[in-house]
Amino acid sequence: MKKQKILITGSNGLLGQKLVQLLAADPEVETIATASGTNRLPFQENYQFMEMDITDPFRVEEVIGHVRPDVVIHGAAMTNVDQCELEKEACWKANVKGTEHIVHACGRYGAFLLHVSTDFIFDGSAGPYAETDEPNPVNFYGWSKLAAEKAVMHAGISWAIARTVLVYGVAHDMSRSNIILWVKKSLEARKPIQVVTDQLRTPTLAEDLAIGCQLIARGKAEGIFHISGKDFLTPYEMAIMTADYFNLDKSLISPTDAGAFTQPARRPPRTGFELTRSREVLGYEPRTFREGIALLATQLNS
Repeated sequence: MKKQKILITGSNGLLGQKLVQLLAADPEVETIATASGTNRLPFQENYQFMEMDITDPFRVEEVIGHVRPDVVIHGAAMTNVDQCELEKEACWKANVKGTEHIVHACGRYGAFLLHVSTDFIFDGSAGPYAETDEPNPVNFYGWSKLAAEKAVMHAGISWAIARTVLVYGVAHDMSRSNIILWVKKSLEARKPIQVVTDQLRTPTLAEDLAIGCQLIARGKAEGIFHISGKDFLTPYEMAIMTADYFNLDKSLISPTDAGAFTQPARRPPRTGFELTRSREVLGYEPRTFREGIALLATQLNS
């Protein structure tokens, strides 16, 4: 049986690393990992790595033309929300132009495109959201990701979009932290932290997001899918649950609201996802937030 050839963009990121790990272990998949820098993964078995900057249309064309993948999972993006607000040109170049280059190459070589998107395309007035709800971003990052979605939808190719929410997990040589790691590190250092109570999310374990992407890619399931965790929580509740799990001092955590922080980009207050379609079409079933913390804890100890 011919293996399904899957190319991943952004393989050095948190999702990218989990995807390579997951797909490299699948005997029915030939995995090609790509990233703009050198390979940061701690293992080299069962996949091929190629350097590819998505903002370089000639390199995108060259790599996808050479590999001829059945599926491209496009996870590469500029995701730092405040940086996107301050560096709009760089954000647009990566998130929109970069996606257009991928779309063009997928069209040319007949690849199915799975594009990874975000809850930040919504304004946060009425979450949790279903796939059919109307986008209305409140920051530039959200606008860039919505523009990328439209580029995918209107390209005349075979596509899927996997939107996700507040991804957390442990990866090798990571440049950015996430809520669980930040809370754990702060409390272990006896550092008081303020955490907001006026935002709601369905935080997503990186492994679950990778599985959701695998399910879409395997069946080339078309359309938009919401892939996130199932617990609807405030960051304050996430922090308390993290402290409880690791037996850390909760009294160091104080509740506050988003107005206490001056951030360049606005945050949508209430997002999170309805998972009905992903459950019914893909058989997707994420772990609870507590199970996610437990998995992360075992990875930190290994």
